[in-house]
Amino acid sequence: MLSCAAVPAPQSILDSIDRRFDVTIEELTDLARIPSVSAAGFDPVEVERSAERVAELFSDVGLHGVEILRIDGAHPYVTAEWLDAGPDAPTALIYAHHDVQPPGRLEHWQTPAFEPTRRADGRLYGRGVVDDKAGILLHVAALRAWLDTKGFLPINVKLIVEGEEEIGSDHLAEFLRTHRERFDADVLILSDTANLDTGLPSLTTSLRGIVAVDVTVRALDHPIHSGMWGGPVPDAATALSMLLARLVDDSGEIAVPGLLDDVPVLSAAQRAALDVLPFDEAVFRRDAGMPHGSRFVGDGRYSVYERIWYRPSLAITALEAMPLATAANQLIAEAKARVGVRLAPGQDADRVARLLVEFLASDPPHGLTVELEATTAVPGWRTTPEGPAFDAARRALAAGFGRESVEIGCGGSIPFVGPFSSVLGGIPALLLGLEDPPCNAHGENESLDLDDFRKASRSSAHLLAELSC
Repeated sequence: MLSCAAVPAPQSILDSIDRRFDVTIEELTDLARIPSVSAAGFDPVEVERSAERVAELFSDVGLHGVEILRIDGAHPYVTAEWLDAGPDAPTALIYAHHDVQPPGRLEHWQTPAFEPTRRADGRLYGRGVVDDKAGILLHVAALRAWLDTKGFLPINVKLIVEGEEEIGSDHLAEFLRTHRERFDADVLILSDTANLDTGLPSLTTSLRGIVAVDVTVRALDHPIHSGMWGGPVPDAATALSMLLARLVDDSGEIAVPGLLDDVPVLSAAQRAALDVLPFDEAVFRRDAGMPHGSRFVGDGRYSVYERIWYRPSLAITALEAMPLATAANQLIAEAKARVGVRLAPGQDADRVARLLVEFLASDPPHGLTVELEATTAVPGWRTTPEGPAFDAARRALAAGFGRESVEIGCGGSIPFVGPFSSVLGGIPALLLGLEDPPCNAHGENESLDLDDFRKASRSSAHLLAELSC
């Protein structure tokens, strides 16, 4: 792929996207009605239905070789391609995922999670509408516009839509080994990241990694009366709370010895690049849902963006003992938690997992039994956004959104990006997304800004053209 002058999509392509935009929203709404939750305990038939609907969309667009592919024990993948641009044309591999997070607390949804609702604020609300079903439909809209209007695409395109991204992509490595020959490409396009702000197109150049450790504290072989036994007899919930409290200091900074030792130090130029990004503290607090009077946590020597993108953080992502609704005056026999650490790009995930397990295992409160299992250890990823593919992405984003893009990090984790890019020979990875600060992905009332959805679809159409030279 050589550098070349700007090659935007023809106006007829953009007009086609705009004319059909309400239909595209309906297609997204239809797909998001399917409760394709990949987590254990939810009906896997719904993930199958979602895969079938994605395959129908690809076939309707006019893509070739549409298949639903399965690996034992995994939710289905959907693949498709259009390779008629010829062997000398560049090939882009587009990735998205069709599985979604559980809906969470149903009573906190203003409208039902799986009945997507378009509201007067210009947003579509529903589980999966932005993470990541819009990431599928924005490319469907662009591909359809090219094929309907011109009858061809300016480059070769391959698509893979995964069905288990939200549960860690555990089978992706096996899937790639099994179907490696299908995915040779010159550039990877991933639409599962965020924009720094609504209307501000952003190119994500780094991802944090993730480590998860499950903790079980056992104090008794059965619950007992808290009045008759409380005092000399320990209970698991209190002990677990004591153990978890050791993980951070009073500022909220990680207190596990050695865990921060391999955090890469940003250069002065990298920090300067962060400093020029727009940041409104009041808006940030509002979008996060922070109550009045609460303070930021972590080391105040680092900016908010650096703490989110380039420093590790720790959270207790699950906590189990006794639900309030069924609580009795008891000493708890067993309590469980999941400790999640987001890693700075460049940290050793296996090392962090080992340090965390060793720390939690040492000196258990009251000498109780502590069982530990590291369930996830995935490193972060970082790229240098230089070269023709990144230049093409910047031009496409600027043309689609009507303003220049910015380069950002992402505090979240997409485990397969690094290995996927490596397996494909280190091809450039373009991470372009639709999430924005108010979208509440993974939370209740997830939403998609529809104006950004239109702009992202136009950017996708431009990107196909820009990558052609």
